[in-house]
Amino acid sequence: MPTQPAVRIGARGSKLSLAQAGHMQRVIAGLLGADPGNPEEVERVAPLIVITTSGDRIQDRRLLEVGGKGLFTKEIEEALLDGRIDCAIHSLKDMPAVLPDGLCLAAIPEREDPRDAFLSRGPLSLEDLPNGAVLGTASLRRQAQSLHRRPDLDVQMLRGNVDTRLAKLAAGEADAILLAYAGLKRLGLGHLPTSLIDPIQCPPAPGQGALAIETRAADRDLPWIQALRHAPTGIAVAAERGAMLALEGSCKTAIGAHARFEGRTLKLIVEALSPDGVHRFRHAGEADMTELADPEASARDLGMSLGLAIRDEAGDRIEI
Repeated sequence: MPTQPAVRIGARGSKLSLAQAGHMQRVIAGLLGADPGNPEEVERVAPLIVITTSGDRIQDRRLLEVGGKGLFTKEIEEALLDGRIDCAIHSLKDMPAVLPDGLCLAAIPEREDPRDAFLSRGPLSLEDLPNGAVLGTASLRRQAQSLHRRPDLDVQMLRGNVDTRLAKLAAGEADAILLAYAGLKRLGLGHLPTSLIDPIQCPPAPGQGALAIETRAADRDLPWIQALRHAPTGIAVAAERGAMLALEGSCKTAIGAHARFEGRTLKLIVEALSPDGVHRFRHAGEADMTELADPEASARDLGMSLGLAIRDEAGDRIEI
């Protein structure tokens, strides 16, 4: 049996969060010497602690109206700082660009598919929706990107967990909805999308598809944390979050970023849009990641440079 003290894992209580956290709980328990297939042993070595966040409680308004992305992390980060948990599992796309003092993104495991998924009650794609169709989403980015492609659409705010949104689609409250494909796959619902959105044509949220293990800064290099890191994913999301930081990304700014490797070359596309989709600003760049002392820092610099270029070009036209 492992001799290390238990690692207490904090996570939100949504079905998707529990699926993601449960997967990482078993991985972490295995790294600590437990049998990942023994639920009692896993829970003893890496207990999962559910924390309800403000973002979970507020379901009738867009996040931009009540405080932004931090509503999904605030209470969990308080538990980290207070020592009630030892790490937290987040969807990286929900993480603000700047973390509280004393905390860090200690590990990013290998990323799932980052694309957005289009789900409808018939039409195969956004372009196939009838004129004036209702599109449900709570994401300002998805709203802006969709209106840029289809300015005739009636975009309606649609919050709630994945099951709630799927039920609203089935009930006819929307003609189509957009969700993260990664979340659907992690819930065993990867067969549901009608189609998938091209991530270069419409870049997803920075970090979409990736999980983040957040810890206190002093714990960032513990052996079990180092073992969770997937270097190519860490480099790619560093570039995307660099762009987000340059654009002061929050739920009040429609930002998309997609980084991908072609060989050892990291290619990044970044865009920002006005909420109505009328204005869209895009910049692309690349960097050779071969033999760099700190490839994540170089990737972040690439993202920052593209984000700053967009900010200089767009001015206040992308602000809500």
